[in-house]
Amino acid sequence: MSFPSHDLDTAPEASKPLLEQSQKAFGRLPGLHKVLAESPQAYEGYQVLHKLFTETDFNAEELTVVWQAINVENECHYCVPAHTGIAKMMKVSDEISDALRNETALPTPKLEALRTFTVQMFRQRGNVSDDQMKAFFDAGYGHRAVLDVILGMAQKTISNYVNHVAQTPVDDVFKPLAWERGDTPLKV
Repeated sequence: MSFPSHDLDTAPEASKPLLEQSQKAFGRLPGLHKVLAESPQAYEGYQVLHKLFTETDFNAEELTVVWQAINVENECHYCVPAHTGIAKMMKVSDEISDALRNETALPTPKLEALRTFTVQMFRQRGNVSDDQMKAFFDAGYGHRAVLDVILGMAQKTISNYVNHVAQTPVDDVFKPLAWERGDTPLKV
């Protein structure tokens, strides 16, 4: 079923300022934003969660780990390539991006602990064990990081699910970074 995809001419009035901000920020309208424009509230909610997540204590590598771990778990055809491109813009190494996309070992134990915890939170719907929390804390994270992972999950739930239901085409700029999940999902 075809899902609406808006531009500045077709979007609901309340979404037009958000689309204008996206156009200014990216020099184009990302496909996800064009779909989100159908609901000004969903679009604004996504934008606010994104802004708040980028303002956490996580650095660029850690933001990327949380985003991509969730994108991969949700098998989001749109967000994995988009966040690969975003990671490049954030100067995150290809080694990290490739490990996230391919579900192979990350270069540091701390980043691996962040991915493992994020995937555990995702797969267990937040019902992580005391041992899983301890392993996360032992890696150098604290209670705030637990809450910030949940914030990142909220943002990615919106984008991943929207892209699934809308079958959002991958933006041309990210098509060279297309992705499909391999045969062996990450073991945590």
